[in-house]
Amino acid sequence: DVVGILSLCLISAAAALDFKYHHTEELEEYLRGVHAAYPSLTHLHSIGRSVEGRDLWVLVLGRFPTHHKIGIPEFKYVANMHGDETVGREILLHLIDFLVTSYGSDPVITRLLNNTRIHIMPTMNPDGFEATKVPDCYYTRGRYNKNGEDLNRNFPDAFENNSASIQPETRAVMDWIKNETFVLSANLHGGALVASYTFDNGNPVTGSLKGYSRSPDDDVFIHLAKTYSSNHASMYKGTGCDNRQTFPEGITNGYSWYQLEGGMQDYNYVWGQCFEITLELSCCKYPPEDQLGKFWRDNKVALVEYIKQVHLGVKGQVTDKNGNPIPNAIVEAKGRPHVCPYRTNEQGEYFLLLLPGTYVINATVPGFKSMLKTVEIPDNTGNFSALKQDFSFPEVSDQIRSRVASCPKIPLYQELTRASAAVKPTVHILVLMTVMLVIFK
Repeated sequence: DVVGILSLCLISAAAALDFKYHHTEELEEYLRGVHAAYPSLTHLHSIGRSVEGRDLWVLVLGRFPTHHKIGIPEFKYVANMHGDETVGREILLHLIDFLVTSYGSDPVITRLLNNTRIHIMPTMNPDGFEATKVPDCYYTRGRYNKNGEDLNRNFPDAFENNSASIQPETRAVMDWIKNETFVLSANLHGGALVASYTFDNGNPVTGSLKGYSRSPDDDVFIHLAKTYSSNHASMYKGTGCDNRQTFPEGITNGYSWYQLEGGMQDYNYVWGQCFEITLELSCCKYPPEDQLGKFWRDNKVALVEYIKQVHLGVKGQVTDKNGNPIPNAIVEAKGRPHVCPYRTNEQGEYFLLLLPGTYVINATVPGFKSMLKTVEIPDNTGNFSALKQDFSFPEVSDQIRSRVASCPKIPLYQELTRASAAVKPTVHILVLMTVMLVIFK
C-alpha cells in the first residue's frame, strides 16, 4: 500500500548516510528523515537559534523520546561547538544511524535505548561551520560563532568572573541543561587525541599549585575518560598528535593540559549536575572527507560504551509522608560535597555517578533532619540501571515544603580562593584538603 511504500522510502532515505560533510540543509534533511522513519523512537526539536538564525537541532532517542520518564537517566552528546572542528559533527550523525537501525535487532542497543534517553546535538555552532570555507587542519575563523566569540570560553565560570557576553548558542545550551535532568555528557572537539576531564579552571584549593585541578568526583571522571580512551581504536595509546604532547592512557585533567575559563564541561558539572568530559577526536580539525569512515570506525565502540556509564552509581526519589515527590532536596554522597549542592528535580529524583563501592548517601530537606543511608554500589552499567535507593521523609508534608532557589550564576569558588590566599605552595596537600572540607561544611 501507499503508506507502506512511503515508510520504506523514509527508512531508505534515513539509512543512506554517506561519509561526507553535511551542511545545514543536508543535516536538517537527514534528521527530519530519521525522525519520520522512526517516530516512536525519536524526537526532533530545536533548543534555540544561532546568531544567524540557524536552528540548534537535537535528536532525542529512546523508548520515551518526548519526555523524561522517572528512573530513566538523560544523556547528551554535543559536537561542533568550535565550527571548524568537524569530525564530531559527522560521527554523531553516524551514531544516530547506528542506534536507530540496530534497535530491535541488537539486544545491547535495544536495552540501552529502552533504559536511557539519549540527546544528540550534531552542531552547537552551525554558523562557524558554514563560515569555514576552506577546510584546514589548524585554526580558522570558523572556530568562533558569528559574533566572533569562542563558545567554549562563554559559560559562567566557577572560579572567576567571566566577562564574555553570553551568546545565543550558549544561552540555548544553558536553558537546555536547566530544563532536563542530564546525568552524563560529552562534548566532541578536534585538534588533539585525548579525553579531557574537569576541572578546566582552578585555584589553590582544587590543586592548581600542583598543576592539577581536582573535583570531588575525580575518580569518577578518570574512569569516564578511560572508558572512552580504552574503547577507542588508538586514543588509549596516549601518543598525542606530535612528539611533544603525550597523554598517558589517552586522558588528561583539563587544567593540567591548559587552563580554560568559561568552559562548558565545568559549567555542566557545577551548575548542571551533569558529569561532562571533552573528547578531542582528531589531530586535524577539519580532515578530508575520505577519512570520515575511519573516524567513525575508530570511535563507534567508545561512543556506545561511554553512554552506558550513565547507569553508574545510585539513583532514587525523595518523597514526603504522602508519597509526593520533594523537589530541591539535597542528595549527595558523604565526603563528596559539591559547592553547588546536587538537588532533586521536580519529580524528586536524584542521580549520583559513583564507582562501585560502599557509600553513605545523605538526603536533606532544608529545615529538617538529614537522612543517611549506607549503600553498596555494584557495577550496574551492564544491567542498564543504577542502584535504586529512595528516601521518605515522614515529617515533611506538601503544605510545609518550601522551594529552594537554584545556585546563583556567580563564581562559587571565590570564597575558597580568599580563604586559601595565605596558603603557600610548600604546604602539604592535607592542609589544603582540610581547608576545603571546613568551607564545604
